[in-house]
Amino acid sequence: MSASLSGPGSEGCAHPFRRAERLPTTVATLVYGSAGILTLLGLGWTLWHGVTEGGIALAFGGLVAVGELARWGAGGSDREPAPLGAAGALAYALLGEVGGRPTHHGVLQVIAVVVAAALVGAVPHVALGKGPALDHVARRVLTVGFAAACFQPLYNAGKLEERVGQGPAFAVVIVALIVLTALCDAVLAAAMAHARTRWPFGPLLRDELRAMLGIGSAVCATGAVMALAVAVAGLWALPVFSLPLLLTQLSFGRYAAVRTTYRQTITSLARSTEIAGYTPQGHARRVAALSRAVGRDLGLSEPDLAVLEYAALMHDIGQLSLLDPVPAGATAGLPDAEQRRIALLGGAVVRQTGVNGDVAVVVERQADPYRDQPLTARIVRAANAYDEMARGEGPTGPLNALERLRLGTGRDYQPEVVEALARVLSRGGHSLPPVG
Repeated sequence: MSASLSGPGSEGCAHPFRRAERLPTTVATLVYGSAGILTLLGLGWTLWHGVTEGGIALAFGGLVAVGELARWGAGGSDREPAPLGAAGALAYALLGEVGGRPTHHGVLQVIAVVVAAALVGAVPHVALGKGPALDHVARRVLTVGFAAACFQPLYNAGKLEERVGQGPAFAVVIVALIVLTALCDAVLAAAMAHARTRWPFGPLLRDELRAMLGIGSAVCATGAVMALAVAVAGLWALPVFSLPLLLTQLSFGRYAAVRTTYRQTITSLARSTEIAGYTPQGHARRVAALSRAVGRDLGLSEPDLAVLEYAALMHDIGQLSLLDPVPAGATAGLPDAEQRRIALLGGAVVRQTGVNGDVAVVVERQADPYRDQPLTARIVRAANAYDEMARGEGPTGPLNALERLRLGTGRDYQPEVVEALARVLSRGGHSLPPVG
């Protein structure tokens, strides 16, 4: 229920820092192991005892499978790539009645039906090499299992009806369980991302919670409404209440396409300095990827990371105003006045493109004294200087560049930014393009 830019690699020598080994962490092992055990228990128990109320299970399983078939994205780049499937799974986990008649499926059958349906719906995507990410699969199993475990035992034992009845209080309980499940999913997603990347947990959780206000809120609302509507109107409510979420998914898909086009436009503009021979190939992409990684390490939010990334891509565009290119595009060694002139010209160009004004501010101020800069401009300045200093100096270039940045922290570079840069590099850069 819960998207990032890593520029493609470019030609050149391999990154001199050894990449951190991608061994399973304790968190990942615990999550995958728990999801695997629940899946095996659910499938085994259901196969042994048979499916209770097969028609209802088939209806909800079909909804989940259709949701998986309609998933967007590839490999799990989106926080919730199959919103309809997620909503259907939550509704089945919190289902107590169908058309006024009590249901009797338990927690393990909920897990079995959801997993089986998701596997069926994922087959075409897997055949195309675009199957769901393992993180998404594990989280789906755990969150659905959590919701079912909170609701089904109490409902089947009659304790829930005894305490709250079937009126508005029952609907409040359903909504509260949905919200609690979404919060648990956000914590789980942030914990897994933290274990995988070592980025600060707090900002990761904040981004997950902020993402819940988008498609996540639509998933939660649809899951709750489905469970309540089916209890009164029967299974006919499923297609009726699926339509709004499908339309929402379509709208989000178009919005994502617009953002992709927007990013491609910025990337094309950034490459203009490379095509014109002002900067080396891949420089803008390397600075953008490195800046984003440093921003993540320092705990910037997703909106700030987007501004940082776009500004890093376009940070050299002011060089197009120069009659004679700077050798190797290395502006870090120019006089301060010349650096500021190029930065101001670059900001003016960015403003004319219609890009977010915050991006232009970062580009304009990247050559200011670092104490007068916003944090995003400090990051771009350090990442740009590192790439320029490390380029073409052989295996020791990156280490020498980092040392030079540390020596410049008294005047040119913020110490916290340089140390964050060192941490990112020590972890292997997390998919950063190689310095070439």
